[in-house]
Amino acid sequence: QDAIDRKEKRSETFKAAVHGLETDTPALKTEELGRRAPQWVRDNLVTMCMRCKEPFNAITRRRHHCRACGYVVCARCSDYRAELQYDGKRLNRVCQECYIFLTGHTVLEDREGRHKGILEKGAAEVSSRSLLCSSLQLLDKNGKGGTRGWFVIPQDDPLVLYIYAAPQDVRAHTSIPLLGYQVRDVPQSESRHVFQLVQSRQVFTFVADTEELKQRWMRAMARSAAGITHPGEEEEDADP
Repeated sequence: QDAIDRKEKRSETFKAAVHGLETDTPALKTEELGRRAPQWVRDNLVTMCMRCKEPFNAITRRRHHCRACGYVVCARCSDYRAELQYDGKRLNRVCQECYIFLTGHTVLEDREGRHKGILEKGAAEVSSRSLLCSSLQLLDKNGKGGTRGWFVIPQDDPLVLYIYAAPQDVRAHTSIPLLGYQVRDVPQSESRHVFQLVQSRQVFTFVADTEELKQRWMRAMARSAAGITHPGEEEEDADP
């Protein structure tokens, strides 16, 4: 396994992945699968398998890359081999979807076995059509620690805040309906840019990286909380 890992790290595919953009990894067109080496999605941009959406861990669910599409997938979802033209038609590890496309074979087992839920919207896809997206920190109830993640308000679902663990995850781990909340500014302290969502006894406290980003999030959340689904509606409502 060590020898295989070293070979992969020397490959041109790995080099291309290292230099890829963090949130804009270009995907191969369908007709290019197997014919051109993909640009791998970087390991640190996902916390779960990009096919079955199960979270990765160091022991029972490790990260692998599909050599056809470049997705980060678990061992179960990449337990297939297909000939890849760009690699001299040698057999390579591929994900189930690429295996079906490249070989024409069907897979009898439905590995997901369930319908997609409301949280199962890919972060990269949602971010590309968002009102606002960025990294934020959501503090715990004590305000001392918290979780850093990727936060998105989608254009097609502008009244909901989706929270992803990483910017390329294929499933959000939670969401917050924004309608009816109040957005509260918190005076800057210890160089932290803090603001809150407040409704009754429910309080969410966020930390932005900059004051400018904080103000952008406060404006976006305030619009959603007021039920304004398009930026231009504020000006229309203000007309006499």
